[in-house]
Amino acid sequence: MSRYRVFRTKKDWFSFIYDPKSIIIFSLLLIGLLILFLFSAALGEIFVHPVDVLKLFIGEGTEMHALIVNSFRMPRILTAIFVGIGLAVSGAILQGMIRNPLASPDIIGITGGAGVAVVAFLAMFSNKDNALTVSIQWMPFASFLGALAVGFMVYVLAYKNGIAPMTLILIGIGISALAQALTTMFMIMGPIFRASQANIWLTGSVYGANWLEVKILIPIILVLLFFSLLVARRINAQELGEETAAGIGAHLQRDRLIFLTLCTAMTGVAVAFAGGIGFVGLMAPHIARRLAGSSYGALIPVSALIGAILVLGADLIGRTMFSPLEVPAGVFTATIGAPYFIFLLYRSKRS
Repeated sequence: MSRYRVFRTKKDWFSFIYDPKSIIIFSLLLIGLLILFLFSAALGEIFVHPVDVLKLFIGEGTEMHALIVNSFRMPRILTAIFVGIGLAVSGAILQGMIRNPLASPDIIGITGGAGVAVVAFLAMFSNKDNALTVSIQWMPFASFLGALAVGFMVYVLAYKNGIAPMTLILIGIGISALAQALTTMFMIMGPIFRASQANIWLTGSVYGANWLEVKILIPIILVLLFFSLLVARRINAQELGEETAAGIGAHLQRDRLIFLTLCTAMTGVAVAFAGGIGFVGLMAPHIARRLAGSSYGALIPVSALIGAILVLGADLIGRTMFSPLEVPAGVFTATIGAPYFIFLLYRSKRS
């Protein structure tokens, strides 16, 4: 018996196939994310009881609790959630596009390209008073351009009658090293204040997030996530291989251009506001694939929730476990992700 079910409207003007198991997994992950969200709002140097946090959402609670939760904690919580969504979904799309389980935006240099663009933006558009001479709303666009440039560079250099997985990884590592060198150069060229700020940011942190950034980040990620769900069926076709995908009518090059644009856009926006939080784009799709299978209709939303949980959890640990010091979230994702990447390399070598 098939694991999938069909939903149809009465007059059959709309229908889709769904997997009941994936819906259950998605619901459980969503509940887990909501619980983590509640504890992230409650925990910190000043503890706010979870019940008092819930009261704030219905317009009750004290002014002190409202200041702590709404002004200080909520922007970084929402930033962590949507950055995690962006990184996880971009990793899932990239792995499906090139049929390479080792691919992720940070490993093949896309994150590094976005980082170069953001540090260059901060260095070039800062005056002597360390103030930006242009609106910060241009920073996600600069990050997107940097990510897009590196994404296309890696893809073109690695392409030869298809994409060889190890070739892509090696070229991506080389481009990532070049991006790191350029980032250091722009940090030296810019103001000292911006250099120190960029150094913390490159590690990967949502510290200092504010409501202005949240209002820019959330709409962009939601729009890109919507388009990612729309093209999920095309990503499934790509995973069948070039000949089979072409045989069922898939437009390989056009679809790859769409996928690469979505991947780099999500990575660029995430990096613009949270820096280089590593390995989320590698781990989240793998975990989602084990839980929900390889169909991208389920894989994308499940990856998004896992990515949000990873980044939000890493940020919560970083700001509570070593209080009053704050450890960037990227330190914890790299601590888990680096051994996981080595394990995947070892398993790929054996296979």
